[in-house]
Amino acid sequence: METHGGKYNIKAISKIVGIQPGTLRAWERRYKMIAPIRNESGHRLYTEDHVKIIKWLIDQVDKGFTISQAVALLENEKFSPPLTEELVENGDLSQAFVLELLDALLSFNENSGNEIMNRAFSIYTIDKVVIDILGNLLVNIGNLREVGKITSAHEHFATSFLRTRIGMIIHSTPANSVYPKAIAVCGPNECHELGLLIFTHYIRRLGFEVIYLGTSISENDFDIVFEQVKPKYLFLSCTLEENKSSTLSLVDRLSVQQPRLTIGVSGHGVSKLTCDEKHQYQTYIVGDTKKQWDQWLGDKLSH
Repeated sequence: METHGGKYNIKAISKIVGIQPGTLRAWERRYKMIAPIRNESGHRLYTEDHVKIIKWLIDQVDKGFTISQAVALLENEKFSPPLTEELVENGDLSQAFVLELLDALLSFNENSGNEIMNRAFSIYTIDKVVIDILGNLLVNIGNLREVGKITSAHEHFATSFLRTRIGMIIHSTPANSVYPKAIAVCGPNECHELGLLIFTHYIRRLGFEVIYLGTSISENDFDIVFEQVKPKYLFLSCTLEENKSSTLSLVDRLSVQQPRLTIGVSGHGVSKLTCDEKHQYQTYIVGDTKKQWDQWLGDKLSH
């Protein structure tokens, strides 16, 4: 709501917010995000509220949004919890989606979850939604389950919902025949696959042809799969610390039996490696963030 009369002309506002007058006029004309009043001579006059809005929009553009996306965020009144002043000032709007989606899934509300997901995709890129928003959501769910604040039923419902949505995206993403084939599978005894799904989405978006096997398979079946698929890469996920040793043993065996195979391991369980284990298996550790994934893959592809 505008609480003060206009007191800045367009030349002054341009200096205050650091934007060219022509750009500001174009934004106003196309997106109508503000409506400056006019003085008797017909010149624009801007209020303090206009200054706040324009500065916020510029900040979002600087963070990588297009101006149309930033205006959509500004006008979106469906966030729950609402966009607090702290969230807006920090530009941490993706966290609002994490909290809202978490609330919907823990309420077993599939329709609301789909609506929130669709809204997120209308604002952010696919990678931003899957890797950042859903990745953070997955961490939140895991933490709540670990401390006993949600039941296994809550976790299973959320997992099923996310598996379906991410799976649809993966299967609709075309592979690039130039890139080598890869197999993505959970380590021995692992049944937590969402982290692996998110990573699979990441490499599929890069163009990899990924054979996604999901939860752990019999170790004896690996040889059959390798013979049929002839992959260049194998990505293993280990979420539970109790499965760490068996996953590393599998890495040891396959690195000897399949010397041309590039193996990568990731997941919460991998982060629990001892210092000695991290040193021994450092060439296999993919990491937990997109930046670490980029660096690991970049190193492997360059050799």
